[in-house]
Amino acid sequence: MEFPASSCYLHSMEITVTIPDEVAEKARAMGMTPESYIESLIHLDKPEAHSAPSVKERVSDMKRFIQELSANSENIPQLPDHAFTRESFHSDHD
Repeated sequence: MEFPASSCYLHSMEITVTIPDEVAEKARAMGMTPESYIESLIHLDKPEAHSAPSVKERVSDMKRFIQELSANSENIPQLPDHAFTRESFHSDHD
């Protein structure tokens, strides 16, 4: 069954999972039930942790990345074109 991304956390589903003994022991050692431990691992109580960023957020992140990448680019020395030839990259070995 598929749900639109915007409403996928409005529905619930019950599933049966076999929890290995060592995982159940780890949960109990942490003072949790095995069920609550598994729920914490998949963040059932935090659907926002699974929501994808919006297009606007991704564009904003990309703009910020490009700005950070180009920061102080005026201080990068200009190299001659022959500095970027295949031969110049491989000149130190045969």
